[in-house]
Amino acid sequence: MLGQDYQIRMKLKVLFLILTLNMSLITSAESFGIVVHGGAGVLSGLSIERQQEIENKVKDTLISAYKILEDGGSSMDAVEFAVSEFEDSTLFNAGKGSVYNSDEVQEMDASIMNGADRSAGAVASVQIIKNPIKLARKVLEETDHVLLVGRGAEIFAKDIEETIVDRSYFHSEKNLKRLKKAKKRISDNNIIEDKIGTVGAVALDKNGNIAAATSTGGMTNKMPGRVGDTPIIGSGTWAQNDVCGVSSTGHGEFFIKYQVAKEVCTRIEYLNETLEKASSDIIKELLKIDARGGIIAIDKNANTSMPFNTDGMIRGSFTNKSELYVAIY
Repeated sequence: MLGQDYQIRMKLKVLFLILTLNMSLITSAESFGIVVHGGAGVLSGLSIERQQEIENKVKDTLISAYKILEDGGSSMDAVEFAVSEFEDSTLFNAGKGSVYNSDEVQEMDASIMNGADRSAGAVASVQIIKNPIKLARKVLEETDHVLLVGRGAEIFAKDIEETIVDRSYFHSEKNLKRLKKAKKRISDNNIIEDKIGTVGAVALDKNGNIAAATSTGGMTNKMPGRVGDTPIIGSGTWAQNDVCGVSSTGHGEFFIKYQVAKEVCTRIEYLNETLEKASSDIIKELLKIDARGGIIAIDKNANTSMPFNTDGMIRGSFTNKSELYVAIY
């Protein structure tokens, strides 16, 4: 009798474990969502009107990108859409809103990564591409390379008929004034704080695929040809199925040295840390070396994290597990 009771209890335990595992798999498969950022940095000078403009743009973009995922669309499509929306706006330092380098020219960088197979595409120092993120995806899909730069990237764009624009498309009196102020601060031996600005998105779709994308105009008054972390896979962008997706924004030189985007996923994968702990700890550690910025991240269960160590970071998220969220400070 005791033996029979034991066998029954063991069978019930096994059935319970199988049921729990199946429920976990179902929950995981049904999880989906998107997180975006519009740059971290010194945002204290924003007017109430500009804050509202930014929040409205982020909300509208999140709702539309979420709809792509809700309708069964891919995480790649969702992040490309979100980033291209920001590139088409003058509210952010990417695409049309890109800042000027020291020669009064915009040089833009972008990257995108598919967590399903770790395929990636990136472009750097492009000057006439309307949407660098779209060209980055074409590098991923239509070449054997990961990163194309400058004239080579622009020739490739023309060959595949990606949208090319005249440099006047990017003209901005506001950004020219910003450049002149930055140069004046240098001549006056003052600290330059205008180092930060990027846009990005990370998403998890219903099939469990994670994608990440990032785009930027870089730093105001940067040296011509300077490339930051945005197009560097592992630094500015990383996506890895069953682990997480990350997009970075901040002082790119530090984010390159410490491979910040991949580091988040590495800590989750090998140290079994939560998304929140891995991402928050990294941002705190960067502050110790005076590296400023932030990251957005999503994991395989649609948990999200958006830590930063600056005055603010334009950010937002929308998942099937959480309500629409948008914030700047």
